[in-house]
Amino acid sequence: MRLYGYIATKEELLDLMVDAIYAQIRPAGDGWREVLRSLAETTRQAAHEHEWLADLIGGRPQFGPHALARGEAVVAAMAGVDVDTVMPVVDAVNAYVIGAVRREITERRAERATGIDEQQWQAAFGPYLERTFATGRFPALSTVIRDGAHLDADQTFRTGLDFLLDGIQASISS
Repeated sequence: MRLYGYIATKEELLDLMVDAIYAQIRPAGDGWREVLRSLAETTRQAAHEHEWLADLIGGRPQFGPHALARGEAVVAAMAGVDVDTVMPVVDAVNAYVIGAVRREITERRAERATGIDEQQWQAAFGPYLERTFATGRFPALSTVIRDGAHLDADQTFRTGLDFLLDGIQASISS
């Protein structure tokens, strides 16, 4: 309670906490693609180090000095890109990162809460899926589950980010 003598509301405290983490998120690189990749990866890393961040990013806009410096670095890297395209591109990358991070953190929390890891979960639900797929009602899904590559979280994140950046590149180039 003593803290509230310095900070007016809980929301202000949360904003300050998020901004402190944004100080750690320093997008870097040559060109917009490398900067956006760096933004995505460092944001993901920060959320893995501070799981509570996953609950707060993507809500209301952050206007603390570190959040603004992060935004400035990203937008500056987009120099030369049509000004009306910049924010939709940045928003698309942020939306991808927020969704991926929230999924990953939710899975980690569920594993801790239940004590069941991914392999145990697959072993428990495998027979159900086999019976369900044997009905023939889900042939496409069955093929992907049985024959598709099963990437870990890092590979999944990077592959999805590559798809997104490739699409952005194609859109900007056309």
